[in-house]
Amino acid sequence: MLWFRTPEKVYFKKGCMPVALDELGTVMHKKKAFIVTDTFLYKNGYVEPIEKKLDEMGIQHTCFYNVAPDPTLQCAQEGVAQMKAFEPDTIIALGGGSAMDAAKIMWLMYEHPEANFEDMAMDFMDIRKRVFTFPKMGEKAYFVAIPTSSGTGSEVTPFAIITDAETGVKWPIADYELLPNMAIVDVDNAMTAPKGLTSASGIDVMTHAIEAYVSIMATDYTDGLAMKAVKMVFDYLPSAYENGANDPKAREMMANASCMAGMAFANAFLGVNHSMSHKLGAFHHLPHGVANALILTEVMRYNSAEVPTKMGTFSQYQYPHALARYAELGRFAGCTGNTDEEVLENFIERLEELKEKIGIKKTIKDYGIDEKYFLETLDEMSEQAFNDQCTGANPRYPLIKEIKDIYLKCYYGK
Repeated sequence: MLWFRTPEKVYFKKGCMPVALDELGTVMHKKKAFIVTDTFLYKNGYVEPIEKKLDEMGIQHTCFYNVAPDPTLQCAQEGVAQMKAFEPDTIIALGGGSAMDAAKIMWLMYEHPEANFEDMAMDFMDIRKRVFTFPKMGEKAYFVAIPTSSGTGSEVTPFAIITDAETGVKWPIADYELLPNMAIVDVDNAMTAPKGLTSASGIDVMTHAIEAYVSIMATDYTDGLAMKAVKMVFDYLPSAYENGANDPKAREMMANASCMAGMAFANAFLGVNHSMSHKLGAFHHLPHGVANALILTEVMRYNSAEVPTKMGTFSQYQYPHALARYAELGRFAGCTGNTDEEVLENFIERLEELKEKIGIKKTIKDYGIDEKYFLETLDEMSEQAFNDQCTGANPRYPLIKEIKDIYLKCYYGK
C-alpha cells in the first residue's frame, strides 16, 4: 500500500493568517496558546499579529523565543518545562525549519514525557513497519505551524531534527504523528527575508522537489506537486531574490512552491543529495540550502546512470528510470532536447544558471572550507551520508566510495 498524508488543514494566500487563526477561538474554543519562535522573529515583531488575534479571541498566550538554528534537545527541554507550567491546549510554531523542529519536539515531550529519543530515531525501511510504535499525538495540544521562510516545507512534513548539545548526536525523528494539525502559509511572514536566506531556502525547495520526483517512493500523487514546484522555483526565485518585498507575487509563489515541495517529499521522501548535505552542514557548517545546491547537479548526473552498480531498495518500478524521470521534469520546466540525455544536460545547465543568479558559488572550496580539514573528514562524512535515513529512497543505491567521489567533484569542481 502507498499513501499520501498532509496536515488536516493547509491555509494559504497573502494575509490569511488572522483568518485561519480565528478558527482556534470560534470553532475549536481553545483557551491557551503556547507560541514557539526564535529571538530574531520575536524582537522584530513577527509574534505581535498572532498575539493580537489571540487577545481578540480571549485566548491566553505565552511565548518561548529561545530557539537557535539547529535546535538542541536542551533548548526543547527548557521550552517543555515552561509548557508544562502553562498547560496550553494549542501550540503555535512560527519560524523556519529550526523553530518548527524545536516546537514539534516540545509538543512530543509535552504529550509524552515518557517517550525515548533513541527509540523514536530508529531507522526504518518502511515508515509503517518500524519496530517502534510512535505515541498518539494531539491529545493535549493542537499544533499550528506558520512558516516565515520559503524553504523547508516543515509546516507539512512529519520530520524534526534535534541535536543533543552534550553528546553532539543529531536525532532525526520521523513519523506522521508529527504532522502539524494546521499549516498557515501566509507570505506576509516571509516578505522581508534577507537575500542569503531567500537564496538558500529557495534552492532547498528545488532540491526537495527534484529528489521527491525521482525517489523510489514517488507516486502520481506526489509527482504533480513536485513538477509544479520545480517550475515555480525557476520562474519566481530569481525575482524573489533580487526584489524581495518589491515583488510580492514572486514571494508568494515561492511560499506556495515550498509548501508543495514539502508535501511531495513528506510522502515520497528524499535521496542521497540530502544525506550528503546533512553531513556537509554538520561537519563544515554550511547553510543547509547552500549545501544542497553545491551537490545537486552532480547527484543528478550520478542518479541518471542507466546501469547503476546497485538498484534502489524497494523501487516501485522494474528498471532504473531516473534519467527518463529527470528528463520528464526538465521538459515540464521548459528544457528541450532530442533525447533524454540532452534534456538532462539542459536541465542541469538551467540549474547552474539559476544558482549563479541567486549568488551560490560553484564549489564547496569556494566557501572557504579548508582543503586539509575537508579531506580529513571525507571518509567519516561519506560513511555517515551512506547511513543517513534519506539514502534509502534514492533511485540508485550508492556505494560509500561513490558518495566520496561525488563529494570530491563538488569540492574541486569539474
